[in-house]
Amino acid sequence: MSGRAKLTLFAALATLLTSWSLNPLVDSQAWLLQAALLLALQSAVGAGARRLPLARTLTVAAQALVSLLVLAFLYAGKGESHGDGPLAYLVTDFGALFGQGVRDVGEFAIPAPLTDGIKLLLVSGVLLIGLLVDTLAVTLRTAAAAGLPLLALYSVASGLAGGGDASWFSFLLAGCGYLLLLLSEGRDRLAQWGRVFGATPRRGAADSGLGNGAGGQATAPVKFGRRIGAVTLGLALAVPAVLPSLGGGLLGGAQEAEDGGGSGGTISAVNPLVSLQSNLNAQDNRVLLKYRTNSPQQGDQYLRIVALDEFNGVKWEASGRALIDVPEELPAPPGLRAPVSGTAVEVTTSLTAADYFTQRYLPMPYPATSVNIGGKWRFEPVGRTLVGDQLGRDRFQNVQGAQYTVRSLLLKPTAQQLQKAPEPDPAIRQEYTKLPDNLPPVVAERARQVTQGAKDDYTRAVKLQDYFAVNGGFRYNTKTASGTGPQAVARFLEDKEGFCVHFAFSMAAMSRSLGIPARVAVGFTPGEKQSDGNVTVSMRDAHAWPELYFEGVGWTRFEPTPRSGINIPDYSRAQTPATQPSAPAPLPSQSSAAPSTAPSATPECPPALKKLGECDTAAPAQKAGDGGGPSVTTVLGWAAVAVAVLGLPLLPLLWRTRLRARRLATGEVLTAWRELGDTAWDAGVVPDGALSPRRTASRIVDLGRLEPEPAAAVHRVAGAVERTLYAPPGAEVSYPELADDVLLARTGLLASADRLPRLRALLLPRSAARISWALSARWSAVTSAASTRLTAARLRLPLRSRG
Repeated sequence: MSGRAKLTLFAALATLLTSWSLNPLVDSQAWLLQAALLLALQSAVGAGARRLPLARTLTVAAQALVSLLVLAFLYAGKGESHGDGPLAYLVTDFGALFGQGVRDVGEFAIPAPLTDGIKLLLVSGVLLIGLLVDTLAVTLRTAAAAGLPLLALYSVASGLAGGGDASWFSFLLAGCGYLLLLLSEGRDRLAQWGRVFGATPRRGAADSGLGNGAGGQATAPVKFGRRIGAVTLGLALAVPAVLPSLGGGLLGGAQEAEDGGGSGGTISAVNPLVSLQSNLNAQDNRVLLKYRTNSPQQGDQYLRIVALDEFNGVKWEASGRALIDVPEELPAPPGLRAPVSGTAVEVTTSLTAADYFTQRYLPMPYPATSVNIGGKWRFEPVGRTLVGDQLGRDRFQNVQGAQYTVRSLLLKPTAQQLQKAPEPDPAIRQEYTKLPDNLPPVVAERARQVTQGAKDDYTRAVKLQDYFAVNGGFRYNTKTASGTGPQAVARFLEDKEGFCVHFAFSMAAMSRSLGIPARVAVGFTPGEKQSDGNVTVSMRDAHAWPELYFEGVGWTRFEPTPRSGINIPDYSRAQTPATQPSAPAPLPSQSSAAPSTAPSATPECPPALKKLGECDTAAPAQKAGDGGGPSVTTVLGWAAVAVAVLGLPLLPLLWRTRLRARRLATGEVLTAWRELGDTAWDAGVVPDGALSPRRTASRIVDLGRLEPEPAAAVHRVAGAVERTLYAPPGAEVSYPELADDVLLARTGLLASADRLPRLRALLLPRSAARISWALSARWSAVTSAASTRLTAARLRLPLRSRG
């Protein structure tokens, strides 16, 4: 393999090893294999373009063009295309998916679900960095400068991931990749000056002799570079581990959240819709929570995580709020007064979270009056949520494996109480009716059309709920792209297809346009009751719903999502038999194709819900203990990876064992002599083709420090080589003990070597260099033949033109 081909290979390897640092950003590593294959293709295109040869700019352009075409064909059809024909299929759709990936990055927290958009961003980013590294290291021959794009890739990934327990491993891979790239360039530059003294000869070493003079192995200058790189990388890993941590106090700032006291601190604007869509589409549907409650209406007990109260023109999110210590008794819910408070019932719920559920917000019924939980938690009074406090650098309290008890109020407002609710507080109306300036006009227009004729906020809210859930023709589909911005709301009103996020965000935005204070709550539906009295909440119970504010009641849940298993609140059902805007019958109505919000026994079920398993309400619920273990596919996949990782170091050993058996099975003296030479090479005796077989045998015996019996075997093999080479024509050379003498000499060489050289001779044999020589020879033959044919074709062209 030529020096430039090696440099191309190590440039791609350095990019791939650095790309490993992106793995913590997503919840699946399936993208990495695709990135590796496309990176190999891009590097192969560059290697081929440089062999032609092409101009440097044309080489880079060819690599970029091929990469873009392959990406377009792989990801076309997965975005939102609004055109027809090949151009829309390859360009418009590809660009739409890229934009969707950008929106997904802003929407999901780390680790984000591996959506098609995010996968496209990761793969295309790796290809871009790979192109820059290949251009700098191979095309422009400046491998040192190629470290800049590698550093940029690692820095961005490490900064977003926030370190972690595996950050040292990512750094080790990235550093090794860069050092290998520098080493490859250094060897290539030295090779241009001629033979490196002390290095293993690449060619010209005859198979009939071994040796390098009496001096043995000389150290090549390249070895010093390897040692310096290894020491530097080791220091970079070891020094941070032994140095004291530089906390905030040393730099002049207060250490965050180490004492757990005080009432300061704020909760940043975090979008808690982490993996909600992927949870709804999950195949294993693991159980996240188990609870037991004394509530008489368990079907109405939603577990609320957080409220999204700010619609900022890009997305719904939780606004920044001040945090306080968790009080023993939580303050009264805002807006709750008699007579609704007089009919409220206090219920107790005991919850247990799964060990793999790492949510930082605490799921609990609303409105909670007290919470009993261990650990470091803070309370946000406006949203009435508990948030995990900071435990240390990059570590926060979460609900993982927690057992806690919540006392909450079961409110029972009536439709009449909501209808006669007084005007809300002006401060609440002002804050919770804000809408972004870029909200499409269709949102407010549709809200006015739907609520036409309603004379109070309650009636308007019920009409909005029924528009989505009953008579608007909307369909529930978790495969729909989960955009949350103003344009996504307008697109949802046009397409009439989405899942709970779309329904909740759209109803909240339309309610605000009508002057009704509204926000969006995120959490879980009540779950599935088991035979032992416990209730299990699984991944597919993740849900979002709108909360509207009514004075005297407070924040009130509505249900616009037409999904089976979801209960419409009693207070939002029909007031009189004459007009039934929200009947308790199964959804949708007979005139609508929308799915039902209640379990339906009728045979009609939309295909989308059949795929999601939403039609069969009698399906057995998953037991709490079944969701924690990995699937069979995951176990087999990790087992295959473990076998590959453990078996990879054994490949040279297996290759040498197989090659040795094949050589000795032939019974040919020269083939056995070649095996003896490679065995001595593996043991540290570097070959030298300038010596005769007899001199070579003496050198093997001396440098290998062989005992008399193995030394005699080496001399017998050398004598057979001389008889084979110099015997008269027709003379027969018989040597039945040939294979035994070679094996005896090998045993002696390994026995006289120290432990580390013996392990290297077995696991990393030096004679494996013959593989690269053979591949390089084949590649040279192929390229030479192709060049000859191309030259012949060019010479024939003028003759044809003359004719």
